[in-house]
Amino acid sequence: MARATPARAVLHRIGVAVFVSAVLGFFSLPLLWLASAPFDRDPQISASLPRFTLDNFRALLDNPYALASLRNSALLAAGTAALVVTAAALAAYALSRVRVPGRDALLYLLLLLSSIITGTAAMVPVFLLAFHLHLIDTRLGVVLVLTGGLLPTAIFILKDFTDATPPSYEEAARVFGATPLQVLRHVVAPVIRPGLATVTVWTVAQVWGDFLMPFLLLRDPDKAPAAVVMYTFYTEGGQADLPLLSTFSLLYALPVVTMYLFVSRRYGFRFHGGIKH
Repeated sequence: MARATPARAVLHRIGVAVFVSAVLGFFSLPLLWLASAPFDRDPQISASLPRFTLDNFRALLDNPYALASLRNSALLAAGTAALVVTAAALAAYALSRVRVPGRDALLYLLLLLSSIITGTAAMVPVFLLAFHLHLIDTRLGVVLVLTGGLLPTAIFILKDFTDATPPSYEEAARVFGATPLQVLRHVVAPVIRPGLATVTVWTVAQVWGDFLMPFLLLRDPDKAPAAVVMYTFYTEGGQADLPLLSTFSLLYALPVVTMYLFVSRRYGFRFHGGIKH
């Protein structure tokens, strides 16, 4: 096969550079708008140079539900993450070390069902279950429902990390009289720490952006998370309140992005264990 001429190679590189620049520009424009619109006196849908002001942040502080909704989102995300990480670590360790007949089939079945039966499909039975358990309009009800939906995937991820941990570490701990729970806490958990961090960030991001379940189960506006309160930022004419919406969106995105960058820098995100036999 004939080698490409220098001119064709240069044109190919230019074409790739133009394509990559166009893709980056396409995805960067919304982020640039999100970063500039909160500081604009009159933000519009189209991108433009902002006329600097902090009045949008003052208006957001005057809203009775804005900052409270961020606190509610933090409470729901923290509670769900704590339950998901704890339960997934225990289940993943058991599934990794105990030879249960049909173990892999059960895990894949749970993962498949959790992907097929989404929040919309399970909306009515989840509401009826929460109603009979007296969990309507309680944060605990939302946390339990979200935990149940996220657990299969979390177990699947952590099991991969646990499988890569050498059993010899655990055997050495048992020789010194450690219980299975102590082995999990002091031996396995430090080794699979990147997996725990990955599941934590993934869970928080899922809960932080969830709209359906909090909207379905919470009735008190004072308990509504940010994803629900954001849909109330409209003017009397039914138009989106862009100054308020853009400012709130910036504050809404910062916690998850900050957490992702911190965990990614410290642990990295990888879906395989880090220890080899």
